[in-house]
Amino acid sequence: MFDWVSKKIGFTVTEIKVLLFLAFALLLGVSYEYYKQSRLPEYKQFDYSEQDSLFKSLTGEIKEKLEEEIAKNNVDSKQEVLDFKPRDFKKEKKKSPPAEKSIDINKADINILKRLPGIGEKTAQKIIDLRKERSGFNNLNELMDVKGIGKSKFNKIKKFLYIGKSL
Repeated sequence: MFDWVSKKIGFTVTEIKVLLFLAFALLLGVSYEYYKQSRLPEYKQFDYSEQDSLFKSLTGEIKEKLEEEIAKNNVDSKQEVLDFKPRDFKKEKKKSPPAEKSIDINKADINILKRLPGIGEKTAQKIIDLRKERSGFNNLNELMDVKGIGKSKFNKIKKFLYIGKSL
């Protein structure tokens, strides 16, 4: 049978078999798709307009309540931030440096030492501790043994200091 078709059409037997296989595969695929489509359930369209309008009205009410609450509590945000940390303006004033050669390093208490530029409470306490340990300072250069006082800080404060009698 393939020989007769082969002579009529001009294809070889192998080419005819391949064409028949492709035609059969195409027919099988189309049949399967048709079967799948016929078994699909009917598409139902739902009307959600009632739920949508209910949702919109409720969210609108919530939005209005929020806006009212915000308007009621209208505050200056910068002022709120500033209120978190109370400022002590007396403390923030720049301390005036003492007069030259006015502080006896062997007798000065912590408050007097804090008046020196660059000396805070902790450094002043370290100076007092070292002074007690050594039974007083014999030379101003001994201040550089205090942790936190280097050459630059020492040069800033040495003009205000003098050595009095030891303790």
